[in-house]
Amino acid sequence: MSFAERCGLHTPEREAACQRLERLIAERGIERVRVGWCDAHGLLRGKTLMPDAAVRALRQGVGMVGTLMLKDTADRTAWKVFEPGGTADLPGFAGASNLLLLPDPESFVELPWSPGTAWLRAQPWHEDGTPVAFDSRRVLQAALGRLAQRGLGFTTGLEVEFHIYRLTDAAPQLDPELAAWPGLPPSVHMVHPGYQLHGEAMTDMAEDALRIVERTALGLGLPLQSLEIELGPSQVEAVFDATDALTAADQMVLLRNGVRQALRREGYHATFMCRPPFPNIMSSGWHLHQSVVALDGGRNAFMRDAPAPGTDPRDATHTLSELGAGWLAGLLAHAPALTPLCTPTINGFGRFRPNALAPQAILWGRDNRGAMLRVVGGAGDGATRIENRLGEPAANPYVCMAAQIHAGLDGVDQKLAAPQGTEAPYAEGSQRIPNNLGDALAALRADAGMVKGLGEVVVNHFCRIKQSELERHAAAEDKTDFDRREYFARY
Repeated sequence: MSFAERCGLHTPEREAACQRLERLIAERGIERVRVGWCDAHGLLRGKTLMPDAAVRALRQGVGMVGTLMLKDTADRTAWKVFEPGGTADLPGFAGASNLLLLPDPESFVELPWSPGTAWLRAQPWHEDGTPVAFDSRRVLQAALGRLAQRGLGFTTGLEVEFHIYRLTDAAPQLDPELAAWPGLPPSVHMVHPGYQLHGEAMTDMAEDALRIVERTALGLGLPLQSLEIELGPSQVEAVFDATDALTAADQMVLLRNGVRQALRREGYHATFMCRPPFPNIMSSGWHLHQSVVALDGGRNAFMRDAPAPGTDPRDATHTLSELGAGWLAGLLAHAPALTPLCTPTINGFGRFRPNALAPQAILWGRDNRGAMLRVVGGAGDGATRIENRLGEPAANPYVCMAAQIHAGLDGVDQKLAAPQGTEAPYAEGSQRIPNNLGDALAALRADAGMVKGLGEVVVNHFCRIKQSELERHAAAEDKTDFDRREYFARY
């Protein structure tokens, strides 16, 4: 029996897909296959296999050290895996034991920046064929399964801000005399000076870099809609067509990985950290547009045919269906616990400032970009949706999206009512978003509904990894240097 069969995955259909892929690898002259998986931080890790080994891995898996699931932002293992009881809360991880990666044959894509190289998405499993509970992709799959039991799916569109810089000197990062853990970032300068939102001249100035992003995204099969100049120096935004949540999360991981690699080869450095460690920058956000749809027929379950009687645009049910209004209320009710899952880095909390197109308080508004939740659309509009502006682009997309589902469903199930929408998102008197990672993690731990939805083992795993980051940040004498090494060089 193959390992894929022991995991309960290997159907006749999957076997046929494996055979098709084996033929495709030969026909395309593929020389190497990168088998990649997403870690706790939303970063891709992986192994490069020769074609025959990649084909074997489709059925038998390929080994990986289990500590790769336990790394903090400096790539340090957050558990004492070699001490008795050091992994008591994580059975199966003592002694840096092995896991197996099982690739998905349907995920094959050729990397447009690396001729002869293909990529396969994989997920980790224990050697006995049981899934790793806190595998972040599995966390989203579980949330979507909960939604599917009601005949519903989750649709989202990626709208991602990030920064691109031109490399001026990569030598410090690669100098063996300066090697450290974590290491130095490269030296850079900007690709446009900023402060001219959507400026046509800025677009032309940054065109060479933007062309690389375009070729990479389209070459990976991502549904790129537009590339735009954002307000900040060297800041850009990529917008994609809406799709189902699992596909969108997969696309977010591929985008960040691919853009960074392709740009690096051409002399650029891309970063998806929220606030690069330079003066006078603008924070990058990840605005998660979301709607719930019927699996049978695809109707937008947030849309209503006509405003509820007696309502005005400040009322949730003027724009949203009863389900949509409950979902909105759930996102508001669980906002403190959602915060670290949407903004998981210490750096990202610098974004929550007034009058900066970023939220500061737990509010919703009708087409209001200062509110945490922006309701877009109207009665009869099939594109009616909720935009959650809480996130940063370094968030793990699987965990971030799963958290939306659990919070939204809780609002629906508890029949929560949203307050009236705001027209003054930065006014005093409203409940604030947690303003630091420590408080946000405490809110997550204390939120029984979110812990139940995500699973206690998932929350404990996430919080422990982030606590390691907090402890190292507290011990760092130079906080800017911490940002450069932990985030700018790696995210």
